[in-house]
Amino acid sequence: MTIYIKQRLHDEILAAIENGYTDFIFGGALGVDTWAGEIVADLRDKLYFGKIRLILYSPFEGQESKWNDESKLRYFNLMSRCDDIVTVCEDGYAPWKLLKRDDAMVDNSSLLIAVWNGKESGGTYHTIYYAKKRNVETVRIDPNLYVA
Repeated sequence: MTIYIKQRLHDEILAAIENGYTDFIFGGALGVDTWAGEIVADLRDKLYFGKIRLILYSPFEGQESKWNDESKLRYFNLMSRCDDIVTVCEDGYAPWKLLKRDDAMVDNSSLLIAVWNGKESGGTYHTIYYAKKRNVETVRIDPNLYVA
C-alpha cells in the first residue's frame, strides 16, 4: 500500500505542477507528510529547479524531539532541502499546535492534496473539513482503494 500511496502522491503533485502550482507546503510529520515533502524536493531538484518551492510549516520548533534517530535524520535532511520554514507556534508540544499548523497550511493554500481513509476524526479529517469551510480545493487519495 505504501508504494500505491507514494505513486498517487507523486501523480497528484505532478498534476498540480502542470496546472501552475508553484509553492508546496507540508507539515513535516512522519509518514505521508514526509513522503510528500521528499517527492516535491526530488521533483524540484530533478525537473523543476527554480520553478517550484518546498515550504515546511512546523507546528513548533523541536517537533521531532521525541522521534527515533533515523526519523530525526530524515526530518533534518528534508528540512535542509526546504526553500522556506515557517514555525507556527512557540516551542513545546501541545496537541492543539498540530491543528493550528494544519489550519495555517490551509489558510496559505489554494489546493490540498490529502491521503485520508474516510475516518471522521483526527488531524487529516480536521484539515479536510477546515479546507472545505475555507473553499480550498481538495484532492483526496483514499488508501482504501488500494488493491493488492
